[in-house]
Amino acid sequence: MAFEGLLNDPVIQKYLHELVGPTGMPVAAAPPDGEVTDEELAEKLDLELNAVRRALFILYENDLASYRRVRDEDSGWLTYLWTFHYENIPENLESEMYRLLDALEARQDYEETNEFYLCEVCSIRFEFGEAMDFGFQCPECGSPLESMDNSMLVEAMETRIDELREELNVDVTG
Repeated sequence: MAFEGLLNDPVIQKYLHELVGPTGMPVAAAPPDGEVTDEELAEKLDLELNAVRRALFILYENDLASYRRVRDEDSGWLTYLWTFHYENIPENLESEMYRLLDALEARQDYEETNEFYLCEVCSIRFEFGEAMDFGFQCPECGSPLESMDNSMLVEAMETRIDELREELNVDVTG
């Protein structure tokens, strides 16, 4: 199998599992060489046809599978022949890492530019404006809202952002 080496990588296994879920994982973990129909996959893997189709569609949406339609001349039925493209996985993972980096940078900025207050009873966090609107009392239980130090959270994000930037070879500008 052309994909065997890729599929032994736990990161790639986790990525595929996140995409297709436990029901679709047999489909994602057993990509055949060449073209295959959804019916052939369902029979080979002993899965319901709808589960196979759902997994194939998710793989298709993520550029990991493609299909071509063939019409049966006698019945007029369309048959979908699927081909797997797991060579796209590294590029997809890199795109996911860039999305994660962007989200972490935005969240870090939010954490750094806002002041937060916490109800220690309900564990509900409020921005300063919300806390002020509630008179610095929890709207759920009436307990006083305490100023929250989120510096450990910001530092953890900074560490993860630095790791991602290094892994992606992204220069820090500004």
